[in-house]
Amino acid sequence: MSLNKSNIVAAVACAFLAVSIPVLSSCKGKAKKAAEEEAPVEEVTEDLDAKYATELLAKGTAAPEFTLQDPEGNEVSLKDFLGKYVVLDFWASWCPDCRNDVPVMKELWEKYGSDKVAFVGVSFDTDKDQWAGFVKENGMGWSHVSPLAKWKETQVSQDYHVNWIPSMYLIDPEGKVVFGTVMIDKLGKALEEI
Repeated sequence: MSLNKSNIVAAVACAFLAVSIPVLSSCKGKAKKAAEEEAPVEEVTEDLDAKYATELLAKGTAAPEFTLQDPEGNEVSLKDFLGKYVVLDFWASWCPDCRNDVPVMKELWEKYGSDKVAFVGVSFDTDKDQWAGFVKENGMGWSHVSPLAKWKETQVSQDYHVNWIPSMYLIDPEGKVVFGTVMIDKLGKALEEI
């Protein structure tokens, strides 16, 4: 076989195609994988309030008063915080979603906790040692209270219409609800605004 120009061109073209097709298939596969990996991000940004916070107290509602004990047995009342914004965080140490929110809540407390904003964790744990131990181990330095009773059997959960945990409220200095949410990122945005 003689090597003329057309044979060389054909050989180069075949070699190019042999290399290009796997590369194109690989790129196509990577593009598909990237698209699949992006899909869950849309699910994460889903507004969970539409599912789980529809019955929370409305803006402007007077926040129901409560008096509960902290881990040391001291009584703490919502009225103790009048004159400040109050973040009420309804949670439990046994709740996976609540546990996931702890690092973000700590960041919010470190950034906004002050003379103007108080943070109060209202736990639905029934075991005092487990609750107090979790708070201490995780450096949750804000106020914590608990009725030490099952979540849906407590007066405070009924008063605040807590049907999902974590649930969070922002209360204004006059004791009125600014808003309620189950999404900690929305709480962060609200704190930025005040």
